[in-house]
Amino acid sequence: MTDTEETMDVSGSYDSPPSAKKNGRTSLLDSGEDFEVVDEEDIDDDPPPLEDAGGGKGKHADESEKEKEDTDPSAPVEEWLDVLGNDQLKKKVLEDGEGRDSRPQKGQNVRINLKTCLKDGTLVEEQPDLSFTLGDGDVIQALDLSVQLMEKGEKALIQTDAKYAYGARGSYEPEIPPNAPLCLEVELKEATDAPDLEMLPPAEKIALASHKREKGNVHYQRGDYSFAVNSYSIALQVAESSSKVDINPEEENELIDVKVKCLNNMAASQLKLDHYDAALKSCVSALAHQPDNIKALFRMGKVLALQGEYTEAIQTLRKALKLEPSNKTIHAELSKLVKKNSEQRGAEQAMYKKMLGNPTSGGSTQKHRAKSSWGLSWKWLFGATAVAIGGVALSVVIAARN
Repeated sequence: MTDTEETMDVSGSYDSPPSAKKNGRTSLLDSGEDFEVVDEEDIDDDPPPLEDAGGGKGKHADESEKEKEDTDPSAPVEEWLDVLGNDQLKKKVLEDGEGRDSRPQKGQNVRINLKTCLKDGTLVEEQPDLSFTLGDGDVIQALDLSVQLMEKGEKALIQTDAKYAYGARGSYEPEIPPNAPLCLEVELKEATDAPDLEMLPPAEKIALASHKREKGNVHYQRGDYSFAVNSYSIALQVAESSSKVDINPEEENELIDVKVKCLNNMAASQLKLDHYDAALKSCVSALAHQPDNIKALFRMGKVLALQGEYTEAIQTLRKALKLEPSNKTIHAELSKLVKKNSEQRGAEQAMYKKMLGNPTSGGSTQKHRAKSSWGLSWKWLFGATAVAIGGVALSVVIAARN
């Protein structure tokens, strides 16, 4: 049993993602989760003026020095824009674009040419005409953050720490080592508004929702569970959006299937983040669409067990096992849970006996003591009577002889 429904190529793209601004959904950058957000108004594309170093230089000398700085490629630090202010994500313009007004907005579809290299210059991959929705987490953070600061037609060089690329795990596709800083060469070709989801044909809506879900699967496999939850949420918003276009029963069932897959995968990600209440809510929503969905029942059982609701968890897992008796994962989880529940009940009973002073055994002891005291009293009474009678008989015999 796997935690994700299916995977996809990291470099895959879809040309018609939804507009975040237009459809009222929250993008990854808006959530603020694992991002260091920079206000565009605070970014100055022009390098700051050089400070006056003094020393009696005149204006001509200052201008000559500035020209020297501009012609020396190793000298001007101001060419690089520190995007986040932590020196871990920097951008340098290679060719100017069409002006600040041509910068893309979050939620728009952008198309870029991308060349990815390691820090030592080793080429990793080239992706001409790569399309993605800005701010949706479809690509690595370095691109999502930096492309927002580019102008249409601009070519830029981006240097990023592994934190904003593929992190400590690296990547198999593209092949990138763990903790590898990258150098990205990017050209912004165009930025367009996302289509209106209400007017999107059902087949395109299904494809778009599936594409966003697959992006979430990629994040999940990398261990980026927060980004996975974000992608699954966007996929759900696409699938659940209202439609002004006719939809047939078959397409409606396909959309429901996509919703349930998103909810199941979201629950798996929320479990990894220890967000048990959210995971339980996702499972309940999935079961509302498909009451006999085995994955939703299995994850719901796990969530309930983690919350200490062993009786409900056992009932839920038994229902899942009844639907698929050959599932070894469910069987193992159920056996482990039954054993744990039995141990807990035994411990609780022992604790209750200790708190109440073991009243059952105490009552039987007192009853036994009462019985013993009564037996002793009767034995003493019979003995005393026998002695008295013997004494009387002896007196009679002695008197007769006399």
